[in-house]
Amino acid sequence: MSSSAFYVYCIAESVATAQLPAESLPAAIEEDAKLEWVTVNKLAALTSEVPQETYSEERLAAHLTDATWTAIRAMRHETVVEYVAKRATVIPLRFGTIYLERSGIKQMLTEKAREFEELIEHLRGREEWGVNVYCDRAVLLSSITSVSPVLRDLVERAQQAPPGQSYLMQKKIETLKVDESRVAVNRIVDQVEEKLKTQSDEARRLRILNVETTEHGELKAKFAFLVQRSDFEEFRDAAEQLAREHQAAGIRLELTGPWPVYNFIQL
Repeated sequence: MSSSAFYVYCIAESVATAQLPAESLPAAIEEDAKLEWVTVNKLAALTSEVPQETYSEERLAAHLTDATWTAIRAMRHETVVEYVAKRATVIPLRFGTIYLERSGIKQMLTEKAREFEELIEHLRGREEWGVNVYCDRAVLLSSITSVSPVLRDLVERAQQAPPGQSYLMQKKIETLKVDESRVAVNRIVDQVEEKLKTQSDEARRLRILNVETTEHGELKAKFAFLVQRSDFEEFRDAAEQLAREHQAAGIRLELTGPWPVYNFIQL
């Protein structure tokens, strides 16, 4: 058995290899390895050799528990894929895609040729953009009586009610602020999704694995959008308009990308 395996980064059309020779690409996942295009007819997979003793299924699982080891190699993987994706239409593969033999890569390209070619055609001229929605809880709570239709109505009624009734209504308003803040965030997140869907070809709402709190507030939603390059300015303008509309409520939108289209392929 060979001591080397083959790490696969992405799949592209073989014509892209002429404009992207392997020696012009960023460093491979292992420092002493060389990148190589494995070509079958119209398709090519970008690969590099890696030691089997490190990248066997069992050993790789153990290495992935080492945060430093994983972060370095995940960054190298991402750097390679992003470099190629900015210059050609690619199908990005997830971190840790390994083949024991070069022949296995060729077999994969042969057996899935039609699927890959159709997917590349679907992705042509498109990029993945991310939108993160953050909420500053303190700002939202301070402005919720104007943001929430329910509380806005209660405030107006309290202002017109007799003193005793007005006092009770004010107490009710304070009690409802937290719940209405939650409702308002969900409503705004849905609005962001629906608006930006109309400016993109596809959309995905991504899972938030851990509660993230940043200088912008608490992360409430993450989206991925598949956007045609020719339509990006309209997409960005729509995102900026949404950000302006909800800024006073403590909502901040963060636009990230372009990224390789990981969230719009299923292999």
